[in-house]
Amino acid sequence: MKKIVFILILAINFSSISQEKVTLNDCYDLLKTNYPLVKQHQLLANQNKIDKTIISNAKLPQFSLDAQIIYQSDVIAFPLEMAGITPLNNDQYRATFSVNQLIFNGGLTAANLKIKEGQLKTKQKQVDAGIYQLKTQINQLYFSILLTDESFKLLEAKKKQLETKLKEVKSSIKYGFLLPSSDSVLEAENLKIGQQFIEIESRKSSLIETLSSFIGQPLNKATQFETPLIETQLQNVINRPELELFQLKKEEIKNQEALISKLNAPKLNGFLTGGYGNPGLNMLDNSFQTFYTVGVKFHWNVFDWNTNKKQQETIAINKDFIENETEIFKLNTNIELNKQQQEIDKISAFINSDLEIIKLREKVLKTLESQLKNGVITSSVYITEFTNLFEAESTLLKHKIQLQLAKADYNIVKGE
Repeated sequence: MKKIVFILILAINFSSISQEKVTLNDCYDLLKTNYPLVKQHQLLANQNKIDKTIISNAKLPQFSLDAQIIYQSDVIAFPLEMAGITPLNNDQYRATFSVNQLIFNGGLTAANLKIKEGQLKTKQKQVDAGIYQLKTQINQLYFSILLTDESFKLLEAKKKQLETKLKEVKSSIKYGFLLPSSDSVLEAENLKIGQQFIEIESRKSSLIETLSSFIGQPLNKATQFETPLIETQLQNVINRPELELFQLKKEEIKNQEALISKLNAPKLNGFLTGGYGNPGLNMLDNSFQTFYTVGVKFHWNVFDWNTNKKQQETIAINKDFIENETEIFKLNTNIELNKQQQEIDKISAFINSDLEIIKLREKVLKTLESQLKNGVITSSVYITEFTNLFEAESTLLKHKIQLQLAKADYNIVKGE
């Protein structure tokens, strides 16, 4: 019973989600939460945890078991006067169990752990940057859906206006003011509008399905997409995740420098070895014996032919590469911002021109309506200008949506 109730609750929730209002920011947030690439955050964290465990194991005692059988072609021989000493066997046997414990390695383990931590942050930020770049696609889809909605409303207004005019023409035909075929052009245009409705609905369904795949949430035709009011601030401050990524790469290089500086540090290990073999540690006792050794081992690579220094030089070049990549990214981003701003200015100018064109088209159409009613012009002439007005209104609508899209893209490029 509980399971059935749970399923019903899920169904209700999904139904409400698919019909509720959706904003552009909602889509951004859902993209960051549900896009499949987000799963790499946890995968990288799991991988990093394993890598750090492997590195940390260097602090634990290391156990080893060895066994060997040797046959020597010659052994140590003793003078005849040393009577009573049994000659050594040519075959020898030995089994040992050893324990080695790291005591000091100059902070090498800690440096390796810090590198792994830095690598995790860098890789996760790369994922974030990849997801962020998808926001431009979200913009395209979202504003295209808004365009279909507004186009649908405009088409409905056109259809309503055309049907009103069609009734007037039919009435005029009925009373003999117009020729019987005068309504044919209007009826054909009305059928054409029906086809345009189908085309808009099909396009909207495709766009919604694609957007739903990106954000990982069910959407349908009942979902209301709110029109955002987007403002842009013209300032040269870039706040992109790629810049954070470059900074993390610089920190990663610092960690590598710290690691390299510790590679030649003195190392101290303790060891304990126990064994059983023939001969044992006493080579003069030609029998199976148990034995053990215990001690500490000190190692210091005093001279490495400047290998460490050359590695540091290589790291320094990598640091320069990162600086260069950062500079190039900022340059390209500023260029893109300038292009977007020019696009915004251009579309704004188009909108002002569209408004003037519509005023003129409306004035012409109003004159033609009177002429059509009095039989001065044919329906074809009226439909031509009627279509011109609709196209002008459609162009204005398209430019308004494009302006909001250009502003949204500007903010994405800038990092807002």
